[in-house]
Amino acid sequence: MHAGQVMAATPSPAPKVPNADQVTPGVWGFAIIFAIGIVTILLIWDMMRRVRRTRYRAEVNAKLDAEQSQAGDSGAVVPRDPRRGTQQDAPQQPPHDRDS
Repeated sequence: MHAGQVMAATPSPAPKVPNADQVTPGVWGFAIIFAIGIVTILLIWDMMRRVRRTRYRAEVNAKLDAEQSQAGDSGAVVPRDPRRGTQQDAPQQPPHDRDS
């Protein structure tokens, strides 16, 4: 081998082994990963609660629709839930006066 090839093969400066304290995540790394884990758990918990609430609403809406279709067959008028919208033939209640 030529002298140029030997000098090119050896790195300058020689690689140093890093200090073990510099390559570990330390207390800050643990705290950040712990916080990310807690936030993830809370987000999953909230998502499950919202999905459950949506599913219950769908079940209640299906029951209300079934009751309304049964009442429609008999000719009775069943007012719908105001959060789902009003039915045209449902009796309208006057707004409540707050002063009374």
